Amino acid sequence: MRRIQSAINTSSATYRQNRDAYLRLLETFRDKQDKARHQRPERDVNRLARQGKMMPRERVEKLLDPGTPFLELSSLAANMEYGGDSPGASIITGIGIVSGREVVIHADDSSVKGGAWYPLSVKKIVRSLDIALENNLPVVHLCDSAGGFLPLQSEVFPDRYMAGRIFRNQCLLSKANVKQLALVFGHCTAGGAYIPGLSDYNVIVRGTGAVFLGGPPLVKAATGEEVGVEELGGADMHTSVSGTCDYPAASEDEAIAIGREIVAQWDKPPKWDCQREEPVDPYYDPRELYGILPDDIKKSFDMREVIARMVDGSRFHEYQPNYGTTLICGFANIWGWKVGILANNGVLFNDSSLKGAHFMELCNQNRTPLVFLQNITGYMIGRDYERRGITKDGAKMIMAQTCSRVPKFTVMCNGSFGAGNYGMCGRAYDPRFIFTWPNHQIGVMGGDQAVNTLADVKIAQMKRNNQEIDEAEIETLRETTRAAYLEQLSAYYSTSQIWDDGIQDPVDTRNALGMAITASLNKPLGEQGYGIFRF
Repeated sequence: MRRIQSAINTSSATYRQNRDAYLRLLETFRDKQDKARHQRPERDVNRLARQGKMMPRERVEKLLDPGTPFLELSSLAANMEYGGDSPGASIITGIGIVSGREVVIHADDSSVKGGAWYPLSVKKIVRSLDIALENNLPVVHLCDSAGGFLPLQSEVFPDRYMAGRIFRNQCLLSKANVKQLALVFGHCTAGGAYIPGLSDYNVIVRGTGAVFLGGPPLVKAATGEEVGVEELGGADMHTSVSGTCDYPAASEDEAIAIGREIVAQWDKPPKWDCQREEPVDPYYDPRELYGILPDDIKKSFDMREVIARMVDGSRFHEYQPNYGTTLICGFANIWGWKVGILANNGVLFNDSSLKGAHFMELCNQNRTPLVFLQNITGYMIGRDYERRGITKDGAKMIMAQTCSRVPKFTVMCNGSFGAGNYGMCGRAYDPRFIFTWPNHQIGVMGGDQAVNTLADVKIAQMKRNNQEIDEAEIETLRETTRAAYLEQLSAYYSTSQIWDDGIQDPVDTRNALGMAITASLNKPLGEQGYGIFRF
């Protein structure tokens, strides 16, 4: 494959302006992430120390093989919810290497309200188990939770994708012969007791670990029986009487050591044979992305310049380079793995939609994973385009993408608006992983379009009612809408709601994709097939 010829002038005023603006964005992102990961009230740190417990991230670090990477997911989940009281949604999730095996890790963060599950905590755990199911990845649960956050119990317990989904996913993992290990460092109460109960193996720490459907206060309230924690659900009782737990451990260090020994016994499923070459670094410096990405969401840029700083050797075989030019399609390698890339270079027209659909069919035929690089305002609208069948052609693209049998990965590089999000494999279309960048915005339409649309609707309403047009009222509507809309468009709102798998520094995205692609190859490919294409 030929190397992309970059046209970027790193000495230009525009490049320097973009770079400076992006470095400010990154400073904000890193500050938010550092606080979510490490900043805790001193009283909570001291509480864990008094109990002889490690900090949750220390547990994860000791579990992982030394010197191996950890792909943390949704590190800023819930960053705009609960008054900031649940950093990271009180959960750590990610993919790492334990005893030479790729595993999903779910760790309760007991430094936040005893590890209580907020609604978004549950969503984050469910997402981690979805990832395990989608990619045939074993799971290690690091359990230490006070249970559901009772003031918000109606958002934690009853519905389809709430806490019950955690245990449903555990059952499906077991059915699929995907292994699970639970390390019980603290209390597993009520529904949380089923995490070790539904795991293939579990280890419980003597003195701090406990598993019970109802703790001592609830038992007394419900039955009048007075019983202590150890007698009710402690390590010795469960490993010698009930058989609910398998291994007692004298300390957290011993529990982790036993856990690593258990994982070392697991077989390594073969990966399917995706094409691969020897990995090489991009020819162009990935840090140049900071000056390529514009300082305004409405400014355009050539996505080839992004591709050149993400793929091996900056080499790219572009498919149909002179047709449907607002959608770039082509083949490259990321950390050696062959991938098919679809990247937006403008609005999706009829020809670019058809090109994308055809290219995805080729990738499915060739067993090549798909990477979508989104910067999309949507599909083109208007009388002429409807007469040419833009809805029909967009539907072809969505059909080809939805029914793809190869793994799909999405990176939100800039804007993601309207149905373009759908065709380019947004969250609703089950990409194996979806990452965003700090500059990302997502919505039904851009902020200015939304503001003007609502203002036009209000003016039309006034005219129908024979009201005098109140310019002050219209301007107030514009400003109120703009402020609310811009907040909800932001990458921080998106990741707070777990609409993605985490914000990435653009420079780190190549590594994240490399780990994600490698993990995805544990799940065998299904049969190729599509629904009806409307011709």
